Amino acid sequence: MANPKQGLEAAYNEKGETISPILADGVKNFLIDIDGTICDDIPNEEPERMATCLPYTDALKICNKWYEEGHIITFFTSRTEEHRAITEEWLKKHDFNYHGLLMNKPRGGNYHWIDNHIVRATRFKGKFTDLVVENRDVEVFRT
Repeated sequence: MANPKQGLEAAYNEKGETISPILADGVKNFLIDIDGTICDDIPNEEPERMATCLPYTDALKICNKWYEEGHIITFFTSRTEEHRAITEEWLKKHDFNYHGLLMNKPRGGNYHWIDNHIVRATRFKGKFTDLVVENRDVEVFRT
């Protein structure tokens, strides 16, 4: 894993106080699910399959392309800490380049992310490609 702290820039609120740093212009923080997104969807109840499944070729290619372009790649998964070693071994075996791995994502889907930073969500529908800009309706807080 590489160090994702490189490229962070200092940020300040309207009072001049330091706040959480931000990435340089053009750099994205990609948070990428594992099961059903970069490989077949394998439930935690069948960990033996986690070691033998194959990655989706297009996912490996695009994720590593984004990594090489300087974006931050963090995989996140509903797999538990009990599955960390097998997951890290699988990522290494298949040559995924990444910065971080977050375990214990809540199971069940229907995620609604609330954050003080810009969040863009892209639902995986079977093929990894370069991203394109399209306008869609989104839920937002009333101002």
